[in-house]
Amino acid sequence: MSASTLSVLLTYLRPLAWAVLLLAALLLVGTGLNLYLPQILGQFIDHAKLGAGANLALLGRLALLYIALAIAVQLLMAGATYVGAQVGWKATNTLRADLLAHMLSLDMHEHKERTPGEMIERIDGDVTALSNFFSQFAVRVFGAGLLLAGAVVMFFRINVWVGLSVSTFVALTLLLMNVVRGAGVEPTRLERESSAKLFGYIEERLSGLDDIRALGAGPHHLRGFLQVQREFFERSIYSWQKRSVVWQLSMGLFLVGYVGILSAAVGLYAAGSITLGTAFLLYQYMSMIEEPIDQLTQQLQELQKAGASLVRVGELLALKSHLPTGTQDLPSGPLALHLSHVSFSYAPDSPTPQTVLRGIDCVLPAGQTLGLLGRTGSGKTTLTRLVARLYDPTEGRVCISGIDTRDIRLPSLRQRVAVVTQDVQLFQASVRDNLTFFDPTVSDERVTNALQEVGLGQWLATLPDGVATPLAAGSLSAGQSQLLAFARVMLQDPGLIILDEPSSRLDPATEAQLTSAMQRLLSGRTAIVIAHRLETVARADLILVLGAGQVLEYGLRQTLARNPQSHYAQLLQAGAADVEAVLA
Repeated sequence: MSASTLSVLLTYLRPLAWAVLLLAALLLVGTGLNLYLPQILGQFIDHAKLGAGANLALLGRLALLYIALAIAVQLLMAGATYVGAQVGWKATNTLRADLLAHMLSLDMHEHKERTPGEMIERIDGDVTALSNFFSQFAVRVFGAGLLLAGAVVMFFRINVWVGLSVSTFVALTLLLMNVVRGAGVEPTRLERESSAKLFGYIEERLSGLDDIRALGAGPHHLRGFLQVQREFFERSIYSWQKRSVVWQLSMGLFLVGYVGILSAAVGLYAAGSITLGTAFLLYQYMSMIEEPIDQLTQQLQELQKAGASLVRVGELLALKSHLPTGTQDLPSGPLALHLSHVSFSYAPDSPTPQTVLRGIDCVLPAGQTLGLLGRTGSGKTTLTRLVARLYDPTEGRVCISGIDTRDIRLPSLRQRVAVVTQDVQLFQASVRDNLTFFDPTVSDERVTNALQEVGLGQWLATLPDGVATPLAAGSLSAGQSQLLAFARVMLQDPGLIILDEPSSRLDPATEAQLTSAMQRLLSGRTAIVIAHRLETVARADLILVLGAGQVLEYGLRQTLARNPQSHYAQLLQAGAADVEAVLA
């Protein structure tokens, strides 16, 4: 077992120490009884061989004892299997939770490099492979080791030379299997990678299913799917072939072992050195050696799978966030924002960095609203990502309430800065869970008040179970989804809100309802509103216009509106519904 495998085992099995001790006790007692059963059979055969002179009462007692102990062995092994499964699933559920929490702590750089499907396969698929390893390895490998050691001891009790021969055979078998064990690790790792690639491909195509159908691109993507599936199939077959070498070697070695032990039994019985019952014992204990080595063989294949999964899990756990958390907390109430000479590039260390923002300076006082305008690609969304600290600026500082975002604790920042995007993510869960993100500490009364505050009181009254009503997929309009997102923010009660084009997909009537809800949402809070419609920022205190990543205009909205030379005034004069057309 490698050091990394042992480290993972100790880390996640240590909290389950009592369950592991119970498992060990069940295995010890069960193995001891299993080793004693052939002794009863040997005595039964030796007494039954006497024929008419056999003690029938003794034979009956031996038979009943054998049946009782055999049942006890089965019950103990069933209990060990149950406890082992409990230990395995609890350990791997903890690992899965730790892995998910670690991935959520990483910045956007890491998440952009992998598809959601690949991440699902890594977090769930690889850990599920480990769950089989955790739940079965202790029961089967530890139990097999005990049974193997006990059977060898029994051979020594019968005959020292037979014991030495069997010990040599066992040592040679285990050595050879360990030599060939590593052959399957790398092919299995490649199999897991191709599985993740397949899941990622499927997830991407399902996400874009409407576009694929509309453009008639189904045959092309089907061919791509078959290619990815073929790669996964070929790697699966190849890795299975490599892992099966251990099993094939075990079968060949035990063919030789059985011939040897039967020859020894016949020779010793013919020489009068052992009884017929003892000769039977030699065969029984040889089968007890085959069974644990066969278990070890199977678990070595599982160990190869687990080894490959551990490598991939280790790669994820080794990833470090580019956004280390700070130590300061944000205060309560509305938060001021100050951008000082902020520049940002994607992949700044690459030979061709993509510079998105250049020298942005902006001050947003606490409790005021900033309208952020600019054509697509001007850097609006990237700027808000810096404020929410999904990225850190390449140059300059982003300060909230006078504190550099690098110095703010990330949990505090996430609690006090809320982002509402135009694509609202809803879960197939109840209304309450969608608003609270499954937080049971939030009362139903608070959820109801938040919905009424954003104008969804009448909609809530139509639901049969109120806030406990499940939300069916696709059951809400774009406006209702956006209002639900507003209600989420109200429950969070942040000091700074970022609205990313909240009305971009709404009709005028729904937009008017959304605007009314937005006014209530932003009351007493600092806000940044990205908009392509001027009506959305008609009540903003400040306007910031971006172009090619630079500040084209910044100032008080009313001042800019009165200046006929300003970009904002030109937009108002044109009655522009499309900011991009005017700023182009």
